Amino acid sequence: MIVLALWSVSAAAQVTPVAPATGASGIAEKLSPVERGIELAAKRQCDEALPLLNEYVPGGADKQLEYKALMAKARCGMRKKDGRATVSALMALRHDFPQDPEVLYLTTQVFLEIAVGASQELTAVAPGSYQVLELEAETLESQGKWEEAAAIYRKIVAENPKLPNIHLRLGHAEIMQPDSAANSEDARKNFEQELALDPTNASAEFWLGELARRDGQWDQAIPHFNAALKLDPSLPEASLGLGMTLNSQGRFSDAILPLERFTKLAPDDPAGHYQLAIAYARTGRKEDSARELARQQELAEKKTGSSPAASEH
Repeated sequence: MIVLALWSVSAAAQVTPVAPATGASGIAEKLSPVERGIELAAKRQCDEALPLLNEYVPGGADKQLEYKALMAKARCGMRKKDGRATVSALMALRHDFPQDPEVLYLTTQVFLEIAVGASQELTAVAPGSYQVLELEAETLESQGKWEEAAAIYRKIVAENPKLPNIHLRLGHAEIMQPDSAANSEDARKNFEQELALDPTNASAEFWLGELARRDGQWDQAIPHFNAALKLDPSLPEASLGLGMTLNSQGRFSDAILPLERFTKLAPDDPAGHYQLAIAYARTGRKEDSARELARQQELAEKKTGSSPAASEH
């Protein structure tokens, strides 16, 4: 169990009992309620610990105490399957200790357990539902089994043709299979069906533009990319696709703005820097081009461990 694994982490990472303070007389002073809660949690006595820890209000001057109290509350909450206590403690930890490795680790464990528990409950409550089928398809996607995932999505579409996002998921699964005219055409039809159901779906617009770009149909690709960006200006793929298409058309000045936007949204993607370097070079901005090309090469080396030739996304 994930909960048990959390308690078996090294002692240095675990919540340790708060030692009783001693006064000048050497007599141990009484623990505060939160300190007593931390001590009980460290002994896995969560039935007694949680009521004390739930009374604690974070945000005081003693950050070490706050950290220990919230960690103890989160772990006891998981142990007792108290979702409210677990999540409230975790959110406070994420707010006050956002870069702490143990907090980040705990976050993954909490949400993994929530996801696993919810999927098990869903399967038990509605075993034949389309939601269960979607979970199966998503699992297959994570394993790179796109053909099997597409088969499940087709089954869902057959029974729920107006379900939001299902045509988008099917189209994406078809694109991820070995390239063929049939797969591309089926994907295009599904993206169009998605837009017919939901004209505000920016991802469907993007993929229609991307399919057109891959086929060299620049005049068809550009309106789709622009439509995607109008619906969702923060969609990085649409900015890259638009910039690449404009570069391919020789419209280098027009390509600069979407490519600059992409490099801001996805600064670690070498493809954007490479395409921007081309646009800068073709518009006479040699120093800017050299800077972007150097950045592209640096990022590419980090990914591959060598200096590969620049390539398209």
